[in-house]
Amino acid sequence: MFLIYEYMEKGSLFCNLRDEVNAVDMDWTKRVEIIKGIAHALSYLHHDCCPPIVHRDISSNNVLLNSSFEAFVADFGTARMLDLDSSNKTIIVGTYGYVAPELAYTMIVTEKCDIYSFGVVALETLMGKHPEEVLSWLSSPSSLVNMNLVDVLDNRLPLPTSQLVTQNLVYVATLAFACLNPQPKPRPTMKEVCEEFLSRHTSLGIPLRMISLLQLMNREMHIGGKTKTCDV
Repeated sequence: MFLIYEYMEKGSLFCNLRDEVNAVDMDWTKRVEIIKGIAHALSYLHHDCCPPIVHRDISSNNVLLNSSFEAFVADFGTARMLDLDSSNKTIIVGTYGYVAPELAYTMIVTEKCDIYSFGVVALETLMGKHPEEVLSWLSSPSSLVNMNLVDVLDNRLPLPTSQLVTQNLVYVATLAFACLNPQPKPRPTMKEVCEEFLSRHTSLGIPLRMISLLQLMNREMHIGGKTKTCDV
């Protein structure tokens, strides 16, 4: 079977984030839309395909952009249809730095593996580089106490001045951290992530410069039917 793709003029998200000109062209609004596009693609694979399909190699190299910076998930060479009557045992595949940690000891593939990888790509898109250092801090949240969101955002872009763009930026970052939960069960589904993108957001309680990564990690939200507060 062959998959035929539309020509993607901009190439991979990975290359664009590392190209000084294209990275600046990708303003915060475009980056949020790229993240939303990836989320909708994964939601389709997980919830609209029967049986569900797990991509297993979501990374910035496997997200392609057209001339309008619209995102398309590519490279289904490692994708797997989930068998609901099977344990779905597997060997570890995927790109180093994007693979969900539980795969190392369970060897069981689930949608939550893609969700973790999505969280990595979402943070990478906001930071302009792979969030390796931030990921290492997740096992020791105390390391995040004095680290603010603005400290890790891509400094090639000016901070947003629009309240709406700022809200979207913070909300996407919060969703990314929810997807990066070390435990797979609490991670939201991609359907829940997409629903959050469509929901109305409350205004931020504090200025962007004062929002810490620890606050984003601990921020309570309404995800997956759980009633929680939305103020940072």
